[in-house]
Amino acid sequence: MNKKPLLVIFLTVFIDLVGFGMIIPLGPFYAKEYGASALEVGLLMSIYSVLQFLVAPVWGQLSDKIGRRPVILVSLLGAALSHGLFGWADSMLLLFIARGLAGAFGANISTAMAYIADVTPLNERSKGMGLIGAAFGLGFVLGPGIGGLLATFGSSVPAYAAGFICFANFIVAYFVLKEPDKTSRVSQKDKHKNRFARMLTHIKSPAVGPLILFLSLITFALANMEAPLFLFVKDRFGWGLEKASFGFAYVGIVMAFTQGYLIRKLLPKWGERVLMILGATLFSTGLLLAGLSHSIPLLAVAMTILAIGSGFFNPSANGSISVM
Repeated sequence: MNKKPLLVIFLTVFIDLVGFGMIIPLGPFYAKEYGASALEVGLLMSIYSVLQFLVAPVWGQLSDKIGRRPVILVSLLGAALSHGLFGWADSMLLLFIARGLAGAFGANISTAMAYIADVTPLNERSKGMGLIGAAFGLGFVLGPGIGGLLATFGSSVPAYAAGFICFANFIVAYFVLKEPDKTSRVSQKDKHKNRFARMLTHIKSPAVGPLILFLSLITFALANMEAPLFLFVKDRFGWGLEKASFGFAYVGIVMAFTQGYLIRKLLPKWGERVLMILGATLFSTGLLLAGLSHSIPLLAVAMTILAIGSGFFNPSANGSISVM
């Protein structure tokens, strides 16, 4: 297997996630500055995922037709513009518009997974998906940490810096990212179906359907945790943006180690099914302990367990889905 395309897509996703990780801690704090309620904070964090859910199938279908590379490039440029708008925003409306645009252009992860599927053999697929998870985790290591440091110079500085990083990533990817072979694209039988019909076909599958459901539930739970977590540590432990960013960076370190190293060692021994069950169990336990945490050490243990569980589950589930 040629590892050069994997390295290029890893770096592309990693750099993009550094910018994304710089933005994540800002949302709740920005919203609070404009007097947002807890519901409005949740909606601000949710609009990204809602737009991504609605638009990602369109990008996926488009990437089957015109290629992975142009879709990834457009998503990087869109991310740069949305992050810059987020830093420039002076009202809740503009914050919502910026996050909505970021979600609409947030096709890079799913398209990167398709890219991995195009360049890896079936027996290496879950390991390849683990690289995306490692890039995701490492991006969250540096992103929130850099964002926390830059926040000392002004609350808008991290957002502008995130936009610049994504734009620089677009320039680099334009010159170094190559289009993969089209060996794993949509079949001739399915290509004439609309995207929702194709999605429904996979959801109805007795093998793929449950995996998609479980992956959706885990992702839903993780998204539900992100925004409240920053408000939680702010209210319970008095953490500001800087400390919350470093705390989020710790979670990224654990996820990166799990998906970049542990899963590659354990997958051949335990298999995807065992790692998915173990990952879901650890993730659920971590969520429960996080809610019960009244001390920082206990919260650290909870988030460690949660990050390991997510690191086991996601690449195993994505790898299993991609080969079916």
